[in-house]
Amino acid sequence: MFDSHCHLTDERFRKDRLETIARASARGLVGAVTIASTLEDARVALELVEDHEELWSTVGVHPHEVSQASSTTLAEIRELVSANPKVVAVGETGLDFHYNNAPKKLQKSWFSRHLQLSRELDLPVIVHSRSAEEDTIKMLEEFQGSLDFVFHCFSGSLEFLDAGLALGGYASFSGLITFSNVEMEEVVKRVPRNRLLVETDSPYLAPVPYRGKRNEPAYLHEIIEELSRIRKEEWQEVAEVTTENAKRFYGIK
Repeated sequence: MFDSHCHLTDERFRKDRLETIARASARGLVGAVTIASTLEDARVALELVEDHEELWSTVGVHPHEVSQASSTTLAEIRELVSANPKVVAVGETGLDFHYNNAPKKLQKSWFSRHLQLSRELDLPVIVHSRSAEEDTIKMLEEFQGSLDFVFHCFSGSLEFLDAGLALGGYASFSGLITFSNVEMEEVVKRVPRNRLLVETDSPYLAPVPYRGKRNEPAYLHEIIEELSRIRKEEWQEVAEVTTENAKRFYGIK
């Protein structure tokens, strides 16, 4: 299994981070990308992944956090990427008009900067989009064919999915698919095998039967189980395909 999106630097893993990684490995995890939300978060993540050959990291500023970004942030992101070969993507970035923790105009500005940087550095980009489907697609269309991206923790409409796939994007599914959502089943079935990723987004969104508890990469097993049920494919097949897709997307050999 390959967890394409988790947050191992989160405070909730502080006391048992190494044990958490070991539990996931024991259940078949061969790799994971721990996603940065701020520059400080990215620096901590890079220290972690240096000690674990099965872990990689990203660098970026989450749309919730862009109000804290400064005039030097973009240069600092670029510097962290160039200095660390285990950085495999830019992000997470995007638009979140559900919580609006930052002004929409500022979110759009930083999303655009992240997309430009992704193209410049030839790295894929992790896209967060909530209640902002139309704006997200419009901004990605400006970069059509010039960068790889994934809609992480996909929970959007079929129309949003189709638009993203048409632009060459990937879709990643989390524990949300275990929450008995018939509409999401149709979305899951729609994704081509070569564009399908899985993630825990841990410590958030633990799948059934762990719902309500702290999520962790070991629970990717249950997410793949649900994917295999919905898509009528064998568990091992889904695990292998999503692992291959994640390695290709992130450029991991």
